[in-house]
Amino acid sequence: MSTIRSAGLLMFRRAARGTEVLLAHPGGPFWSRRDEAAWTLPKGEIGPGEDALAAAQREFLEETGFASGPPFVPLGELRQKSGKRIMAWAFEGDADPARLVSNPFEMEWPPRSGRLQSFPEVDRVAWFGLEEARRKLIAGQAPFIDSLEQWLQGGALPP
Repeated sequence: MSTIRSAGLLMFRRAARGTEVLLAHPGGPFWSRRDEAAWTLPKGEIGPGEDALAAAQREFLEETGFASGPPFVPLGELRQKSGKRIMAWAFEGDADPARLVSNPFEMEWPPRSGRLQSFPEVDRVAWFGLEEARRKLIAGQAPFIDSLEQWLQGGALPP
């Protein structure tokens, strides 16, 4: 069985209160009542033969409806507890969370009901300061915030 590889983008902006990042809250009934350690970078699977950064840009657009643009700062690659590997890049931008447009997905809901229901991949996005973002992110993705902060302070990024 091959390892699932995903790629994502972390939009950041420099605000009066400090740097903020745009995080996505997964859609669907499983995540509906979760907040702490439930948010994520907009990301998705890298297709066969697809360039990882191109996949990250595609997924960001599909999940948020927001465009991304260079320069892209590589934040490294992490392995989650599930074994999934995630590569991420940061880019500077600004987006209004009220303008979120996310692709839908279908799943059987309620379970074993035989009924398919449609849910958005991302049900909301929000801006968070770096410390709050570390608490909001799904376990294992906080190092991307560390890498962004290190880069913003002029330090070297991880390979």
